[in-house]
Amino acid sequence: MVKKIVILGAGGRDFHNFNVYFRDNPEYRVVAFLQTQIPGIAGRRYPPSLAGELYPDGIPIVHMDYLEEIVKGYGVDEAVLSYSDLLYEELGEIISRILASGLNFKILGPAETMIESSRPVLAVTAVKTGAGKSSVSRELVRILLSKGYRVGIVRHPMAYGDLEKMMVQVFSSFEDLDKYKATIEEREEYEHYLEMGLKVYAGVDYGKLLSIVERENDIILWDGGNNDWPFYRPDYMITVADAMRPGLEVKSFPGEVNVRLADAIIINKVDQAKPGAIEEIKRNIERVNPRAKISLAESEVSVDKPELISGRKVLVIEDSPTITHGGTSYGAGYVAAKKYGGEIIDPRPYVTRFFKEIYKEYPHIGPVLPSTGYTDDQLRELEETIKNTPVDVVVLGTPSDISKLIKIDKPVVRVKFRVKIIEGPKLEELVDEFLEKTSSKLG
Repeated sequence: MVKKIVILGAGGRDFHNFNVYFRDNPEYRVVAFLQTQIPGIAGRRYPPSLAGELYPDGIPIVHMDYLEEIVKGYGVDEAVLSYSDLLYEELGEIISRILASGLNFKILGPAETMIESSRPVLAVTAVKTGAGKSSVSRELVRILLSKGYRVGIVRHPMAYGDLEKMMVQVFSSFEDLDKYKATIEEREEYEHYLEMGLKVYAGVDYGKLLSIVERENDIILWDGGNNDWPFYRPDYMITVADAMRPGLEVKSFPGEVNVRLADAIIINKVDQAKPGAIEEIKRNIERVNPRAKISLAESEVSVDKPELISGRKVLVIEDSPTITHGGTSYGAGYVAAKKYGGEIIDPRPYVTRFFKEIYKEYPHIGPVLPSTGYTDDQLRELEETIKNTPVDVVVLGTPSDISKLIKIDKPVVRVKFRVKIIEGPKLEELVDEFLEKTSSKLG
């Protein structure tokens, strides 16, 4: 008997799980993708060209709010959780909701969802969004480049646009960001690498993407999204923990999975940690993965125009995932504004209707503005909110130069941050260990 299922996701892991496990599997019929976390991306369809022969009409993509309705209307048998960045409390609520709807609950694990590569794969993951994994990834890439290797950066998907056009994406220049109509969230992750003269690979079908990446590179660097585990099976895995949020390493899904799978763990932002936090994180790591190497790191924050911040009223804009479903109250922009003597103005009294809903959904957010802009309407509301807020300068904690997408009617200061190991194995040592482990693949 064919099982009818729904896949719960957020425009990334959900599509990957479908592609590698369900697409050509006659034992299942996927009734719908139910999406959450990312505002404004439901109401689409997974196209037939991606869905395969079993789905000539494609698959509807609807909001998670309609779960019970769809279960009742289509006789669904099972729900498959396919998104990340969940605390165990949140995970428990989802499981309870699924079971109360009369469904079986399922999670596809790494063994069934990781794709093997003929190239060495170095993966960087995290215990939660906002831990600083991308800054670690960039330093690793610099080290590998200095050793003469061609490195292909593969990003976790952010499939929020036209899925057919996004099937396989290779970003070689800033013009490609416009070509693919990249959202702010995508630009936040891609621009750093493009500035380094590197290609970034992403898309929807990571099986098809892999052949391109392997052909063009010696080594694959998996720069993970949220706190998901990698789509490609890693030969060496580094997980980034957050010293500002102790406990997440054993209280988040799949953050704890990443801790258990890691060869090395970097506890980042130790310079901002509260007393006892680092020791707590170390204890947690050693309890669940005593074989992992542990390093301590600082996140060095700087700005391009510090003189514009001191004594001025400042609006801080942080990258959206970090302070929304990532769960932090602020990011690098807030730290920089404080460091350079700015007076931070809370934008909440001046936001538009869309952002009022964001703050309502994520009440933990501090006096900063998320860079949410997945659609043209959202970008317009972001622009309007910036215009409405009575400040002297805008501090962009987001890595993306959003002034290229919207008009900002105030001076802009951009924030940069780099990771610096202060205790434990250096990144160079971890890279050498990875290279030694994969010497047979490198030939």
